[in-house]
Order: sequence, then C-alpha cells, then structure tokens
Amino acid sequence: MNSLTIGYKTCHEQYQPDRLLAHAILAEEYGFKTLWTSDHFHPWAHTGAAGGFAWTWMASAAERTKKIKIGTAVTAPILRYHPAIVAQAFATLAYMYPDRIFLGLGAGEALNESPLGYAWPTPKQRVEMLEEAIVVIKKLWSGNFITFRGKYYRLKKAKLYTTPRKPIKIYVAAGGPKVAELAGRHADGILTGPGGLKIFRELFHAFEEGAKKAGRKPELLERVVELLVSYDEDYDKALKSCRFWGGSMLPLFFKYDISDPREIEEHGKLVGDKALAEKWIVATKADEHIEAIEKYVKAGFNHIYFVSSSPDEKKFIKFYGEKVLPYFRQHSK
Repeated sequence: MNSLTIGYKTCHEQYQPDRLLAHAILAEEYGFKTLWTSDHFHPWAHTGAAGGFAWTWMASAAERTKKIKIGTAVTAPILRYHPAIVAQAFATLAYMYPDRIFLGLGAGEALNESPLGYAWPTPKQRVEMLEEAIVVIKKLWSGNFITFRGKYYRLKKAKLYTTPRKPIKIYVAAGGPKVAELAGRHADGILTGPGGLKIFRELFHAFEEGAKKAGRKPELLERVVELLVSYDEDYDKALKSCRFWGGSMLPLFFKYDISDPREIEEHGKLVGDKALAEKWIVATKADEHIEAIEKYVKAGFNHIYFVSSSPDEKKFIKFYGEKVLPYFRQHSK
C-alpha cells in the first residue's frame, strides 16, 4: 500500500460551529491528518440543520489545533465569491497558518448561489467560470499587480499585499472527465466521491492527460476521495443517522436551479434505506469499515477523508482513531 493521507470532514450543514470545533480538535487528537470543511450558504436539509460560514470557522479551527491541515470541500469561486476574494481570504489564512491551509474548489450547486439572487449558469458555463477563477486566484497569489480581462471576471491593477508564506494546495472536485482534465492542468489534486472502478479509471485518465498537457508529473499529484460513513454498534441506528443526507443523494439538485432546503429535504425522503446503504459505508465493526475503505486505496486513491453521519460523532472519531486508522498507518509505506 502506498503512502496514504487520511482526513475528516466537518459538515456545517449538520452541526453548529461550536460542536464542529470540538469534533475538529478531537479528530486531530485521534490521528486524522487533514480537516475538510463544507462551504455552503444553504444546507442540504431543513429540519435540524445548521449553516455556519466556513472561512470564519477555519480560522478558529486552525487556532485551536496544532498541525492538522485545513481546507474546504469545496468552495465555489463563481458567483457569491469573486475569485479575487477567495484568493485574499485563503492567502490570509495561509499567512497566519503556514503549510496548514489548502483550498478545495468546485463548480458549485444552486443552493449556494441562487438564494443570493444570482441566475444559475449552465453546467458548461460553470466549468468555464471555475477554470477562469483558478487562473485569477493563482495570479493574485503571486503578489504582483494583475490586470485581467476574462470572459467572466475582471481585474484592474489588483494586488494582494498579504500573500501566502508557503504555497497553497488546490484540489478540484470532479465528477466527470472534463473537470478531471481541468484539475490535472491546474490543481495539486483531484477530488471525487464514492463510485465504481470504471468511473475512477475515466477520471484518473483525464486527470493524468491534463497534467501531462500542462507539463506536470501526474504521479506527484494527489487523488482524493470523499467517503460517506456511519458507525454505531446498532446497525439500524447507524443507517437511520444517514437519513439527514437523503436530498444530497439526488443528482437533480446538483444540476438544476433548486435551492430551498425544505424542498430538498422532502425529495430526500423518497430515498430508501437500500439506496442509503449502497451509498454510505454503514457498519458496526472495524474490519467492515477497513474492508470497504481498502477498495478505494486499491483503486488508486492516496488521500481519503470521511464524512461521518454517525449517531454519536465523538464516538465515531474515537472508534476510527483507535480501530481503523492504525491499520492504514501500519500498512502504508
């Protein structure tokens, strides 16, 4: 098994910021190396949901932890965030916490943009906006005066006077070959979710081709997967705890202009227990979790982080820290 980085995700949709902070501190204590955090305006559900602001929370988490690397999964630098503001925010975080901040980027969902009055772009437009935004962000991190006139964004003699002390890694979320190729050309890693081996092969091929086009070495880049997990001694309890995320499992909410969490939650109720169990790693024993995770390591991922919807999140962190992470540390070079 090649070197593997294991991370934990704090989801602002499911917990208020103070509870997430407690989870983050505990995750570092139990051996997680990266801390990914959602960056949404609206959550994926209405009942019992939360909606903290990721960038503010990241500063608190960085201050309360020591070494764990912190970043977003993911920020959409297309509408509600001008890419220059993304560049400034993360440059400041990286200046304050050198070598501990990374930036996950994606083409976004309507639930984060439409509530602020923006017209929801087509998929093609969002991909174009994402690529142009990455170019803007990188140019500004150079610390130079930048004038830029793109299809979607403009800069006029713009300069960041606080720049990162160390380079900030960029990860791009990709669900298809086109964005995967984009990630290969511009990012330090590709990020995707659960899926089959055929899908991963297509993504990795496009990712590697993009890297080669840009004169980069694919083997030096990261392949990151977000895994959905739930743990409890009681299987039914662990499965029921995933119900909160039912709406996020429906592809239409990623494609179309639907942004009301109440509507998303109602549609999510149509997702059956079988579908939840197929998407999520729901298990009561450590070896069951390990077996499910190993499939992704063998598929070629060298960075895995977990979205847990366990009934007791602190118990999950301790369980993984004591029973699951040691296995992968032992078997990783």
